[in-house]
Amino acid sequence: MFDKLKYLILAFTLVLFSSCSGILMKVMGLKKGKILTHEEIISQGIKYGISPEDAYELDTAYVSYILGMDSSVYKNQQNNHLQPLQALYFDSTGRLISYHVNCSVGGFPNLKWNKFGVFDQFPPENRTQLDTLLNFTKHFEYLIPITTKSNYCGNYEYLVIVHWNRFMGRQSKNLIRQVQENARLAPEGKIKIFYANSDNIYSNAEF
Repeated sequence: MFDKLKYLILAFTLVLFSSCSGILMKVMGLKKGKILTHEEIISQGIKYGISPEDAYELDTAYVSYILGMDSSVYKNQQNNHLQPLQALYFDSTGRLISYHVNCSVGGFPNLKWNKFGVFDQFPPENRTQLDTLLNFTKHFEYLIPITTKSNYCGNYEYLVIVHWNRFMGRQSKNLIRQVQENARLAPEGKIKIFYANSDNIYSNAEF
């Protein structure tokens, strides 16, 4: 499993960075990957409009869990759940009801998260095939709180998990802004957003 993890990270890094010229990376706002401390995740998150109490790190065990599924059955779903930028909307029962990943939105030099106006309503109109691989409770198991204030309690009608990172630069920032703008359309006090940083999964981490 660890060899498979290393292969995934290496393959992703090569595709994302080695095939892109420095000019292309600059045009898209991409950055070189690097390991981030919790302090750096907080600092980067603040730049992107994330409150420290809503900041989490995506556990490497998340990747192990996704890759541990039968790829002959769940290949497409695995591909979606391993994308670096994601926005997952769950209802109060923890069921996935709206799903958005970077590979399903298109756009250059910026990803078009609101293509066809899907974020003009709440919850957003779905853009990615829904699945049952991860309900909210299972997904939340792989979120590591960044601060002692990062805790989940309360009665919400909607729960949102956003996968973001530093190395995707403004593409991450644009996704976060889109989710936050859309959240204003939700019933007041009925939505909670969790921001899961994935830099340490997609950078040159040792597993």
